[in-house]
Amino acid sequence: MSNPQPATTTTAKVTPISGFPEYLPSERIVEQRFLDVIRETFELHGFSSIETRAIEPVDRLLGKGGDTDKEIYGVSRLAGDDADAAKWGLHFDLTVPFARYVLENAGKLTFPFRRYQIQKAWRGERPQEGRYREFTQADIDVVDVGELSPHFEAEMPLVIADVFSRFPVGDFVIQVNNRKIPNGFYQGIGLSDVTTTLRIVDKLDRLGSETVADLLVESGATRDQADQCLALAAIRAEDLGFVDRVRELGVTHPLLEEGLESLATVIRTAMAHAPGNVVADLRIARGLDYYTGTVYETQIVGNEDWGSVCSGGRYDALASDGRTTYPGVGISIGVSRILGLLIGQGLVTASRSTPAAVLVALTRDDSRDESVAIASALRSRGIPCEVAPTAARFGKQIRYAERRGIPFVWFPGAAESGDEVKDIRSGEQVPAAADSWTPPLEDLHPIVTRT
Repeated sequence: MSNPQPATTTTAKVTPISGFPEYLPSERIVEQRFLDVIRETFELHGFSSIETRAIEPVDRLLGKGGDTDKEIYGVSRLAGDDADAAKWGLHFDLTVPFARYVLENAGKLTFPFRRYQIQKAWRGERPQEGRYREFTQADIDVVDVGELSPHFEAEMPLVIADVFSRFPVGDFVIQVNNRKIPNGFYQGIGLSDVTTTLRIVDKLDRLGSETVADLLVESGATRDQADQCLALAAIRAEDLGFVDRVRELGVTHPLLEEGLESLATVIRTAMAHAPGNVVADLRIARGLDYYTGTVYETQIVGNEDWGSVCSGGRYDALASDGRTTYPGVGISIGVSRILGLLIGQGLVTASRSTPAAVLVALTRDDSRDESVAIASALRSRGIPCEVAPTAARFGKQIRYAERRGIPFVWFPGAAESGDEVKDIRSGEQVPAAADSWTPPLEDLHPIVTRT
């Protein structure tokens, strides 16, 4: 058996691979703070964490929303048999593996099952700002057996509102629609190809109303029907006023009424528990076929050109084994998309590039044990710190702390009565004991802020 060889220095130029982002330490702190907020908020709402494998059978990936086989990264051993080639693929979202997970573990899960999942996914698309080939998603879903109570559809925006209210992103808006509204409306005006109409209307933000109207006519709609579709899509309200505005269009259909009632329940709940953050926006369509009820998209106010950074919806058949169907509702936060845009445009920053709040100085080369003991005492009380790398002049050790963004430097035995600690930003230096001194709460951990 051969042993792996260590990396060696070569003259080959090291270049990044497009679409696979890697963060510097300060940027990684920003990412970790976002992930901490997501995890903590999901757990506050009672969602249980799962993690699924990175690969799925390619035929399952192709059957569950993959745009084309060219976007799926195949997985095979370099020296594998040809029979293994293209048998497996990296998952391009977390919904497909979650559906399989539910089927495999249904007998061990308690329904309704509330799950959250924070993992990487891979998609072979053209990289651009905010879109990557390797990216992190954070999903929540509630699934049940046979039927799913509609109140879960009203709960999803509340969870997301709690998450985004803790992000340093400023104002945000969660746009909500119900697929039954356009489905019923289109049928009510005589359009039979509802799926095509939905997909065209879903392009409104990108193409504009005039182009969308032309595409609707090309797909078989009359000009009047196209105008009615655009009139429906133009309705937006933070309250229940959208119901009357839809009815003023004079279209009736049982599915339309059902959708209006369901969306009214979602908006009514949001008005009570997340006022100002959730709006009924009837242009939101979510082009994927499997959505059957409420659909969601989230935008950052002032950065609407980024598009949706968090989306999802209700589906009546997340998974089925032929005997039992598992309906659900879920929503996904595009973590890498949000961070890529915020970091890439310099809109968020961390207060330092290291978790350490304290640098314990070295007074001389043979005093490291003393400094390590101080650091251990501070760490035992939850204060992140590190020991200076060398016993250089104190001025040099302070400059090292400044470069790292460490706010405090600890000087062992600096005073007759014991140690002293210096806030190198203000210059204030005071006596301190490792078993009692605590930095201000705002300095204990790096702070991530919107610039």
